[in-house]
Amino acid sequence: MRQNFLFTSESVSEGHPDKVSDQISDAIVDLMLAKDPEARVACETMTTTQRVVLSGEIRCKPMYDKDREEWKFNNYWAPGARDEIEAAVRRTVKEIGYEQTGFHWETLTFENHLHGQSAEIAQGVDADEATNKDEGAGDQGIMFGFACDETPDLMPATLDYSHKILQRLANDRKSGDAPFLEPDAKSQVTLRFEDGKPSACTAIVVSTQHKPGYHTGEKEAELKAYVKKVVAEIMPHNLLSDETVYHINPTGAFEIGGPDGDAGLTGRKIIVDTYGGAAPHGGGAFSGKDPTKVDRSAAYIARYLAKNIVAAGLAKRCTMQLSYAIGVAHPLSIYVDTHGTCAEGVSDAALEDAIRGIESLGGLTPRGIRTRLQLNRPIYRSSAAYGHFGRTAADGMFPWEQTDLVEELKAALKTPVTA
Repeated sequence: MRQNFLFTSESVSEGHPDKVSDQISDAIVDLMLAKDPEARVACETMTTTQRVVLSGEIRCKPMYDKDREEWKFNNYWAPGARDEIEAAVRRTVKEIGYEQTGFHWETLTFENHLHGQSAEIAQGVDADEATNKDEGAGDQGIMFGFACDETPDLMPATLDYSHKILQRLANDRKSGDAPFLEPDAKSQVTLRFEDGKPSACTAIVVSTQHKPGYHTGEKEAELKAYVKKVVAEIMPHNLLSDETVYHINPTGAFEIGGPDGDAGLTGRKIIVDTYGGAAPHGGGAFSGKDPTKVDRSAAYIARYLAKNIVAAGLAKRCTMQLSYAIGVAHPLSIYVDTHGTCAEGVSDAALEDAIRGIESLGGLTPRGIRTRLQLNRPIYRSSAAYGHFGRTAADGMFPWEQTDLVEELKAALKTPVTA
């Protein structure tokens, strides 16, 4: 692993058009899981000027059920279900803060093209008690998890700071402390690493949508001074210096933003959602998918395992990979790479064996993962902006960020760990 280099990660705000789509999709996941913890959801959202369109497959008996004869006149939808979905969409857009001519929560056009889950997918994925068949993976694929000791959140520093800058802008916008801001924004942080550790911030990029006039004169100066103040409060002081280069709204005016400025789609910000390019990505997006989909749940358990390995002091960096086949319960492979940072007496192979031997992980089957992390709950809307990882595991949210596996990992290792 290189020790001296420059590295960059970006983030986008909750008002970015792709993130608006992600949050709407996850609002639908939460709505259906609240009705039915065993709901199946694959919801895709498209946003553009004054329009939101939903499509995808669902199975949620309290809302949509082909077996309910009395609902068939309404295309299998329960009375009022379509209205609930539309209300969830408009509420999400309102909470983000869009009340603009080109995209307004109250006046936008909404289309719902959700339909029932394919019976052929269901037959391969569902458990069958009669034959003792366990619930299978909802699709084939590879999923990665990562953790490192660069920040207290055990996340890559470049991404962690990029997220936190935009979260602060959003909080100040909503509180009224920065009334000149609008919802759409992007950030980027470049750090110099020496001996494998962040040593200096060489560049900061922040592009934020703003009220009319904040691209020139005194108003522009006010906006730029505000952004620099936020950066100074978020970044460790030892990383910033007179040599740090700032690019704040480098193209000039940014008044037209969000879905009015660019169409948004669910699942287009997978690197922002995960590790900012510091680790591999299996390619599957998270938002809009219920936790039976291993694109989501296996990526969460992979982060959980990697984070607990680093939190336990067993390594300074850890990349996890899991792989699955559709309809097959157990993972096809478990791979651990600690990048040469293992504690003395620990090896990557030993960590793989330890993970396989921890009974509480349920064999890393889809149901085992959901049980360990209690994923059959409406907890996903909040994950759809500012990253799925490195977040505070509080109030039942972000359970994959807990470090409660540390002692089980240590106990499962056959070789004693040398401090």
